[in-house]
Amino acid sequence: MKPLLTIITLIFIISSGQAQDPNPQKSADQVIFAFGGDINKPFINYIAGLTGLPKPKVCYVPSASADNVHNINFFYDACHDLSLEPHVLRVWVSSADDNRSFEEILTGMDAIVIGGGNTLNMMAIWKAQGIDTVLQKCLQKGIVLAGGSAGMICWFNNGISDSRPKELSLVEGLSFLDFSSCPHYSEGEARKKLYQNKILDGTVNPGYGCDYYAGILFINGRYVKSVSLSEKFNSWYVSLENGKVIENKLVSEIIK
Repeated sequence: MKPLLTIITLIFIISSGQAQDPNPQKSADQVIFAFGGDINKPFINYIAGLTGLPKPKVCYVPSASADNVHNINFFYDACHDLSLEPHVLRVWVSSADDNRSFEEILTGMDAIVIGGGNTLNMMAIWKAQGIDTVLQKCLQKGIVLAGGSAGMICWFNNGISDSRPKELSLVEGLSFLDFSSCPHYSEGEARKKLYQNKILDGTVNPGYGCDYYAGILFINGRYVKSVSLSEKFNSWYVSLENGKVIENKLVSEIIK
């Protein structure tokens, strides 16, 4: 009887050890850096630093500018003396020339940077090509996601955009961040006024506005810090309190 009890006890101990992993694997942090204007060299370098890698693979996605060659050249020029490996994802492609899927390319990166342009058209292309779903996988994998202007709006629920003719309007994003957004926040009163009115009437949630050379870092969906290239450019948290729109200027770290 004693040998049988010993065997049962050993089986129980082994089973318990397997059920309770002493070193559970932590899920990757979800890092998003959103800024108010288009890409620039200091922000590209900052994004590369967020990966924590000595020479990360950084992919520029110029979908919003229709894969504009001048923007692509600017990205490569900005990267030439930075400690990173630059890549570009074009969406105007042909299956005859491209033998890798968008998913294969993007999920192999360490950071992804979305450029500016027409947000509405970009979102439509992404959904048609399945890139929206791929970016969700990239976020869950821990790949750093970033972007400015159209590349800012895309990470939020929605944002103020000039993507339609005649006037500024609201464009829907991917909702990776549960806030509204307004790039180019202090560039003229029309954009800021429309954004504040949308918050005031409840059309959008409270959210963040960024000036051209200002950006905000989020980790796991939460605000962490603001950065700027100059004290002239700021980020703001815009909310509603007692029926009034409140602008809170965020203290920014100045980077070069």
